Amino acid sequence: MQYSRLGTTGLKVSRICLGTMSFGNSSEWMIEIDKARPIIKKALDLGINFYDTANVYSNGRSEEIVGELLNEVRDDVIIASKVRQKVGDGVNDSGLSRFHIMREIERSLKRLKTDRIDLYQTHRWDYDTPIEETLVALNDLVRGGKVRYIGASSMFAWQFAKALFTSDMLQIARFVSMQNHYNLCYREEEREVIPLCRDQGIALIPWSPLARGFLAGKYKRNQTPETARYRSDEILAKRFFKEEDFDVVERAEEIAREKGVTSSQIALAWLLHKGVTAPIIGATKVEHVEEAAASTELKLSSDDMKRLEEPYKLHPILGHT
Repeated sequence: MQYSRLGTTGLKVSRICLGTMSFGNSSEWMIEIDKARPIIKKALDLGINFYDTANVYSNGRSEEIVGELLNEVRDDVIIASKVRQKVGDGVNDSGLSRFHIMREIERSLKRLKTDRIDLYQTHRWDYDTPIEETLVALNDLVRGGKVRYIGASSMFAWQFAKALFTSDMLQIARFVSMQNHYNLCYREEEREVIPLCRDQGIALIPWSPLARGFLAGKYKRNQTPETARYRSDEILAKRFFKEEDFDVVERAEEIAREKGVTSSQIALAWLLHKGVTAPIIGATKVEHVEEAAASTELKLSSDDMKRLEEPYKLHPILGHT
């Protein structure tokens, strides 16, 4: 396994991050702890030290599984979680207010069976809370030792620039990472967010690097999908399955055949060649982790990169809510 610094910090993370949104019981395509256990074991054996979850995944069940399975190796792994999304029916059960952040960090720590979260991330922008309030609350968690670093997820470039400027102005903890929506089928982040992150030394750790499995090549043009993920994940069908999306995945499959690898590995290798620190991959089978780890060794030429990028067509902005 290869490792990289998380942005300009001294923290070293594996080039593959294991995302755990698939851990839990809130949808038919997700897996419970018995099936998650061999996946985590394989990830650890392969040298993956970076694990991402969120308080909202399966109503906290994902955090519970991560906490249980990583408890014995806690000091050797980097655990990332997130806060912002709705976790109840109360008026303060979502957002990035000081109230919500301080309450949810305690619940996440309990579920994760740990005394600190290594990377605590804002799970989208909160239009109802001043960014100063959010950043000061997160800074207090850093100073109190409950959080090591703070990160952000999908937002507009002006919002992220405002957050970074505010941290600098107040001389408090700064976001060190951006968990954004970025893959071969969705490259709108290349316009403004990614250049901003590169300029500011922010680590890129994109979610959905395989476009919710679309880039794995299991969905075919003009065929009705029959997978559990497609049946239960309405976002998948809405975001992809356009003719131009199939043009991209078919090009990835073409290059994969030439190199004797999978289209998933091509899609991940493309991200790693684009300067991404660690794509966050989801896994419901051990072989998903094995494939992802192997992609870090895959070399793509400038011609490969050009061919992969050529079919792309502009998309509407997706994933900021």
